[in-house]
Amino acid sequence: MNYKFLFPTFRNRYLFIKNNLSAYEREKFERGLNLGTGEGDYDHLISLYCKQLIGCDINEQDIAFARQLNANVAHLEYRVEDALDLNFDPASFDLLVSVEVLEHVGKPRQMVREIGRVLRPGGMAFITFPRYHFPFTYDPINKLMRRNGKRAIAQGAYAFGHEYLIKTAEFEEWCRENNLEIIQARNLSGSLIALLEMYWTGIVQRLFKDNSENINVEKGTKITLRPSNKTPFFTFLTDGVIALDHFLFGKSRNSVGKGYVLRKAFE
Repeated sequence: MNYKFLFPTFRNRYLFIKNNLSAYEREKFERGLNLGTGEGDYDHLISLYCKQLIGCDINEQDIAFARQLNANVAHLEYRVEDALDLNFDPASFDLLVSVEVLEHVGKPRQMVREIGRVLRPGGMAFITFPRYHFPFTYDPINKLMRRNGKRAIAQGAYAFGHEYLIKTAEFEEWCRENNLEIIQARNLSGSLIALLEMYWTGIVQRLFKDNSENINVEKGTKITLRPSNKTPFFTFLTDGVIALDHFLFGKSRNSVGKGYVLRKAFE
């Protein structure tokens, strides 16, 4: 089963992508790219809206697993690619999905430039990333350390291989620089979900997830836990937590993550 669906932050991102793929589907996207596919969690879903889909990632082990996981998807191809230097021609895709990748590449502005380059005019991009302005209940230690000008520790909001977090104002400026129109911006996971996932999720990932740092070369985990495409029975409880969190904190300034719907403008 895909145990990640039991984590509200992961499930929230997945629902954001799923709902927007459905909302913006016209007939079907001709050619799509999942930029930073990781273990391939999203590819079966995205493939339902594409006539052709390419999933790419810099990590060869993740690509190998994703290829095995989604072997039954006929129009899906996997490639090892660097998000900062994609081997695709300009205007190659009319759909691009990128989930929690910007915070790992080292030069997020350059990655946005590549997104703008490979998208066709009128093409759509669905992007999520963890926010610099996260709730206090998610990581009070780093929140206080940051206020005092101290370097963040690799836990809480800075777990999962996050050496930096994305400021939304900067991201939106990068979008404007690359002719990407912001159609929708949505906060993902407020203070309730933040409290429920405070610190322990980063520890669990480090112990159990292969490629826990989300980098090209894994340092090695003691226990490997890989997902499948099956939805766990108790996912309905996760969805209830997400609904309650959105009701209580949907309009708050801070959130664990941010989701964007972008369109490449016609020049």
